[in-house]
Amino acid sequence: MTGDLAPHPGLVGGPVYLDYNATTPVDPRVAEAMAPHLRDLFGNPSSSHPYSAAPRMALAAARGQVAALIGARPHEIVFTASGSEADLLAVRGAAIASGRPRPHVITQVTEHPAVLQTCRALERLHGARVTMLQVDGEGLVDPAALDAALTEQTVLVSVMAANNETGAVQAIADLAALAHQYGALFHCDAAQATGKIDVDVQALGVDLLTVVGHKMYAPKGAAALYVRDGVYLEPVVYGGGQERGLRAGTENVALAVALGTAAQLAADGLADGAAARIAALRDGLHERLAAGLPGRVHLNGPDKRRLPNTLNVSIDGALGHELLAAAPQIAASTGSACHSGTHTPSPVLTAMGLDADRALGALRLSLGRWSTPADIDTAAAALIKAATAQ
Repeated sequence: MTGDLAPHPGLVGGPVYLDYNATTPVDPRVAEAMAPHLRDLFGNPSSSHPYSAAPRMALAAARGQVAALIGARPHEIVFTASGSEADLLAVRGAAIASGRPRPHVITQVTEHPAVLQTCRALERLHGARVTMLQVDGEGLVDPAALDAALTEQTVLVSVMAANNETGAVQAIADLAALAHQYGALFHCDAAQATGKIDVDVQALGVDLLTVVGHKMYAPKGAAALYVRDGVYLEPVVYGGGQERGLRAGTENVALAVALGTAAQLAADGLADGAAARIAALRDGLHERLAAGLPGRVHLNGPDKRRLPNTLNVSIDGALGHELLAAAPQIAASTGSACHSGTHTPSPVLTAMGLDADRALGALRLSLGRWSTPADIDTAAAALIKAATAQ
C-alpha cells in the first residue's frame, strides 16, 4: 500500500512507472503548496513593501525545510535551477576560489556527467589537473584509492552519494574524512539519495552537497546546494547578491516552496518507514524475476549497500531495450536517462567490469512513492513473458 495517498493522476491509465530515478511525479501536495506563488503572491522577496512579505517568508521557510532534511542550517542552503547547476557551482566554484594556478580535483569514473563535464571544462579552461578514481565490481570507490590520489595540491573531491543506475551507496563519510586530512573540500552529489535514505551533512562530514527536487516529487527546475559555513566559492551567476552572492537573480519563490515542501514530505516519509516499504517491493520484484527466469537474472551493483528503491539486473540472452519494447505495460530504463536513445553499453556498468553482453542486457527498475504490489505483479509478469520469448 502507499499509505493514505490517492492514485497519482499522472499515472492513472498508463504503464507501470518504474523510472523514479529518472524523475518523479510531482506530489499533488507540492503542487498545492506552490500554486499561490504562481497565482497571487508575485512580489519580489528582496523588496521592502507589503507585496514582498509573503514571498520573503515563504522563501525563508523553504530554505529551512531543505536544511532540516539534510541536517544543515537554513543560511547554508543556496537555491539553484538544477542539480547540474548546483554541481557546477560546487566543483567550478571551489576550484577557482582556491586560487591555485593548477588546482587538483578528484572524482570517480561513474560520477554524474554534470560533475565529469565540469571537471573537463576546468582542465580545458583553467589548467586544472583531474584524477578519475576507478570503482570495483559493485561500483564502489575504495577509500584506499582516494588516499593514494590525494596530494597537498588537491582542492576538491567530488563523489556522489548514490549511483543513479545501480543505486550503489558510497562510503561518503570515510571519503570526506580522507579529503579533509589533505585540506581538500568534499562535494557530494546527493540527487539520488536525499529523500530515499538518511542524508545528514554533519554525519557525512561534507562541505558541499547537491539536492535535486525532481528526484523527490518536486517539479524540474528546483534544486539546492548546501554550502558549509566558511566555504568560499566562485559564484555561478554574478549580479545582485541573492543566494549569498553565489547565484544572482530574483529567486523563483514558487519552485523554492515546491522544493521545501518536497523536503518536508521526504523527511516525514523517512520517519514513517517509507524506505522499508519500497525496499520490500523492490526485493519482491527481484525474487519474481529470478523465479520466473531461473539462472538468467543477475544483479548489477551491491546487494545490500544500495538505495532501497533501485534494482539493476541483467537478463541472459536478452537486450534491455528490446525487453522494454516488448513489455509496453511498464515504463523503465536500460540505464541513465541522460543516455537514453543509445544502445551502447552503459559507462557505469562497463566501469564496474561488466562485459558488453551483460551491460546491454541490463534493466534499471526504480520504484517510488506510488509503487504498489499490483505494479510489481504486472511488471514481473510482463518482463518474464518478454524475456522468455527472446
